[in-house]
Amino acid sequence: MNRPRAKLGEAGESRTVAWGMTSVLVAMYVINFADKAVLGIIAQPLAKELGLSASDIGLTGSAFFLMLSLGGLFSGALDKWLGLRWALVLLVVLWSVAMLPLILSASFVTLLVSRMILGFAEGPNSPLLFSAAYSWHAPARRGLPGAVLTCSASIAKIAIAPILAYVAVTWGWRSALVALAIAGLLWAVLWLAVWKEGPYGRSGNSGKADSVDSRPEESGPEDSDPASATATAPATDAEPAVPWLHIFRTRTFIGGVLLIAAAYALAAVVLTWLPSYFELGLGYSRLQAGSMFSIPSLIGLVIMLSSTWLSDRLITKGVSMRAARVVFPAVGMLIGGTMLVFLPFVSTPVMAVFMVSLGYAICTPVLPLLNACVSELCPPKQISGVLGVFLSLMAFGGFIAPYMMGRIVDAAGDGGDGYATAFQILGGVALVVAVVGIVIIDPARDKNLVRPNAPVVAAR
Repeated sequence: MNRPRAKLGEAGESRTVAWGMTSVLVAMYVINFADKAVLGIIAQPLAKELGLSASDIGLTGSAFFLMLSLGGLFSGALDKWLGLRWALVLLVVLWSVAMLPLILSASFVTLLVSRMILGFAEGPNSPLLFSAAYSWHAPARRGLPGAVLTCSASIAKIAIAPILAYVAVTWGWRSALVALAIAGLLWAVLWLAVWKEGPYGRSGNSGKADSVDSRPEESGPEDSDPASATATAPATDAEPAVPWLHIFRTRTFIGGVLLIAAAYALAAVVLTWLPSYFELGLGYSRLQAGSMFSIPSLIGLVIMLSSTWLSDRLITKGVSMRAARVVFPAVGMLIGGTMLVFLPFVSTPVMAVFMVSLGYAICTPVLPLLNACVSELCPPKQISGVLGVFLSLMAFGGFIAPYMMGRIVDAAGDGGDGYATAFQILGGVALVVAVVGIVIIDPARDKNLVRPNAPVVAAR
């Protein structure tokens, strides 16, 4: 009796294994975003216990994203020195340890410092995770796995945020931090047990990158095209590095930074302030507000997965990368930004929840699709470093936005008006940068400028 034949990818890799490895990365990203989101969930009880203003909470959120941005600059170095396996273990252990000072000795200074340490330790995480995932997926297939990773933020808010809200309300805000620290350490054990790097990520890291056996599993003629498998097998070791500035000066990189920073500013505000907006601005209870954190994430999950699947599908059908990876999500950002601009004119709480949730959700596909665009600009061995710079610059949106919202809320006569005004400003910024992105970003053009002799991986 014959075993079921495994479905193989372009380089002969098992697609089941590829998605299994991706799911382990998703689990880490869920914990990562739960760490980010927990401040929004515990903001009000924390503020009450420590006597903090909205500006104090906003400053803490902005300091976190500043350190996130700076930490991201070290992703390429960590990949080179330690390899993906040990770099990610180091980071997740640092996250868990960063929780302890606030649990043991709560004060504004402790809160600020611990969130800064957490931000710095989380900074390299995104580029390393995307590099790890891309090692298992050919370039034409990277939109969907990138979206699945990015959707970890939504998964965290849909599945984890209500649990953390219940835990914080029932046993106190410190218990939520303890739960996240334990989850991080358990993930590290799982990662060490299962991880190996895929065939699209051999970057020659001085022998420190994990080895991989990319030989096809038992298969028949219908499983793969031998000629195609040979022609499309990645040749990442053969492609030399290119000067970093050649990548960073492209209009695709510059326009991508503007677009993704605006989207991330909105995401940072949602992570830091949305439960407070629902509670203080719209009148919902603390437990309701924490549970409703999942509403924009649920909508965003559906929109991001469907739009990125469609983007990948369009590329495999011959649509240009610019149309599928840039224009498509930028138009969504135009729609989402317009909804946020009109938020202050909505007086019904249910309608306000709908407007801010949908406006945010429609902007989210920009995040994974621009990552995929930028990854095309550089040889595989430089993906971690380039994405580290790209995502660090993106995080400056998160550095500015939470503190800005705190200042606006403190200055407003009515909390609800202050939150709505801040979302309106973010919507206006989204409109402007979406137009700029549509005009100047062209990944195919800039890839030809930076990598004129890049090997071609055929889409199937």
